Amino acid sequence: MGIFDKLRGEFIDIIEWTDDTQDTIVYRFERHNNEIKSGAKLTVRESQVAVFVNEGQIADVFTPGMYTLTTENMPILSTLKGWKYGFNSPFKAEVYFVNTKRFTDLKWGTANPIMMRDADFGVVRVRAFGSYAMRVSDAARFLKELAGTDWQFTVDEVSEHIRNQIVSKFAEGVSNAHIPVIDLATKYGEVGNTILGGIAPGLAETGIELLNFLIENVSVPEEVEAAIDKRSSMGAVGDLNSYAKYQAATAMEKAAENEGGLGAAGIGIGMGQMMGQMMHNSPAPATTPPAVPVAKTFHVAVNGQQTGPFSIEALRDMVGDSLKPDSLVWSPGMATWLPATQVPEVSVLFAHVPPPLPG
Repeated sequence: MGIFDKLRGEFIDIIEWTDDTQDTIVYRFERHNNEIKSGAKLTVRESQVAVFVNEGQIADVFTPGMYTLTTENMPILSTLKGWKYGFNSPFKAEVYFVNTKRFTDLKWGTANPIMMRDADFGVVRVRAFGSYAMRVSDAARFLKELAGTDWQFTVDEVSEHIRNQIVSKFAEGVSNAHIPVIDLATKYGEVGNTILGGIAPGLAETGIELLNFLIENVSVPEEVEAAIDKRSSMGAVGDLNSYAKYQAATAMEKAAENEGGLGAAGIGIGMGQMMGQMMHNSPAPATTPPAVPVAKTFHVAVNGQQTGPFSIEALRDMVGDSLKPDSLVWSPGMATWLPATQVPEVSVLFAHVPPPLPG
């Protein structure tokens, strides 16, 4: 160091800080063992606060403006130093500049999926991310609670603390709101306000104010997304039967596209049979009895009462008496009772019955 630098470094006459990093929140003014003398000039720019610390204790705080350091504008430090009638000799004190501007477009996100209970899909894992802005609202408290003696405290060092607070309140807010996963996208603003209201008091205790908190996306696992997409696809038709038809038709289309030879053809035939049954607009077949007879039998509804079972031969003798064309019949494997004329095995019996005599 030259003689001129040494002489200039004897005392500090100008105390100021200009930030060119865009991410520094706290900067400790470097003195390099120099001392501050009475009458030194302090420049605090807009969006800055200067905090004097004496022997680890926060003393005077200066808002934006230009100051000539005297005992009048440093009352706390004057008391700590015992300057009753002003100071003339140099003194040492740490000077911290705190950046109070708004730091924008800061990101947050869930490192691990959050488990939530959904009325439609049961227990679902969700991930979320978004952005926020923050600023220091209380410089002295921020130094005391977070920055400490760090000579250059950056946004990255506090963003992890804020992210943990957000994620914790996000899980709590979503659970308390009881919002279905499908409807979360329309409730980002409501959930965001809930989260902001939950973490604002805790951050204020560290001198931080959270601004412009946004939820940009809430995602679910791929299988849940697939289920949501299928529900959207069947939204036009509505009921579960139509949904089953849609799935069967989709499977047939995929089977036809595969080069599976007879295997694909077999799938197509099976799906065709399934479609035929569903097109009948009938529910699933009833449970069959434990013992299935070799010969197919039928039950007949007579005067509102179930009779049978009867073999085909027995039914042939009943034609015209207790078995008429509009009699309801049922056989194991049938989904519901049907008129006799709609059951092929029974309807043929009426073909052998002679018509009534004329006159």
